[in-house]
Amino acid sequence: MHFSHYKRNKLAPVFAIATLLALSTAIAAPASGQTSASPNAAGQAAPGASQAGASPAAKPGDQSPDQNESTETVKVNVEVVQLFFNVKDKHGALIPNLAKDNFDIFEDGKPQTIKYFKAESDLPLTLGILIDSSGSQMRVLDMEKEVGASFLENILRPKDEAFVISFDIDINLLQDFTNSVSRLRHALNEAKINTGGVSCSGGPIGPQGPIPCSSTGPRGTALYDAVYLASHDELSHEVGRKAMVLLTDGQDEGSRLKIKDAIEAAQKADTICYVLLIADRGFYGLGSFGYSGDSEMKKLTQETGGRVIEVGNKPDKLRKAFDDIAAELRSQYNIGYTPTNTVRDGSFRKVEIKSKQGDYKIQSRSGYYAITRQED
Repeated sequence: MHFSHYKRNKLAPVFAIATLLALSTAIAAPASGQTSASPNAAGQAAPGASQAGASPAAKPGDQSPDQNESTETVKVNVEVVQLFFNVKDKHGALIPNLAKDNFDIFEDGKPQTIKYFKAESDLPLTLGILIDSSGSQMRVLDMEKEVGASFLENILRPKDEAFVISFDIDINLLQDFTNSVSRLRHALNEAKINTGGVSCSGGPIGPQGPIPCSSTGPRGTALYDAVYLASHDELSHEVGRKAMVLLTDGQDEGSRLKIKDAIEAAQKADTICYVLLIADRGFYGLGSFGYSGDSEMKKLTQETGGRVIEVGNKPDKLRKAFDDIAAELRSQYNIGYTPTNTVRDGSFRKVEIKSKQGDYKIQSRSGYYAITRQED
């Protein structure tokens, strides 16, 4: 099942959950960063993958074979593995204009030969905005809508695309891929707080029937499921630079899948995840007891090459966070190598990019899955 199969603003949550339940029975996801074998959860080709020597389907606006080659991201079953990454100094400032000779790259600890290297700033970008519309966001949702729309207006260029998903007890595709800022702004404004009252014994949702019972109890904020579906149903079918921005307090309540499943899906979709941690601490009471969403969000972002940015409930901090993300997405390097390990067994391969100047910090995804030939 894919989000795009559903009418915009009317995504059937039961169908989405049924997909998750079916997939979760087949997922034996390793802990992120491990090298144990793990088949693609959906049994599909790796995101952006193609046979060696073949070109993937071009995104609208692609111009030439050379440009198409440079926009393909981490390939897991072709000759070249590619990654986008940022370089920062010890103060967190972005470092531009570095050359290939400034870097070494390793796969599972073994040195690799860099096949090509390029500083990229204007490649087409596919962006997902995931907005938390659960009860804990009641006092900050309007701020998220306003500042998020301004971010999209500033970052999107003619060849870029974005989509908007809201998540609470349900997961709703408010706007599928588009370059229209007005449509995306309208979609953000459609997000509404939903505390629902749907639980294991809840009533029907639309004509499809009730949400299946969860072993974890009532659904509240299906954050991990939303990341999984955005990765698997939307971003895995795209090529080029891909990123996901989550506006949330990081608390998950009632997802069918686990954080490791969300991370694996994002990695297989070659998607960088950023989390703007918008935590209305007052919702959780004095001292924020009961709030613990930041630790799992750090796992998600560190494994995918993004980061968590603390926002709280301050509009100025949210604007700066979006500005920082925009700068990082427009200041990426692209590195490619041919793996010395040619076995495609579905295992996770840890990739590390090292700067020859020790005071530089590399912000990159932790690795990729070497999908088997049968999943091409």
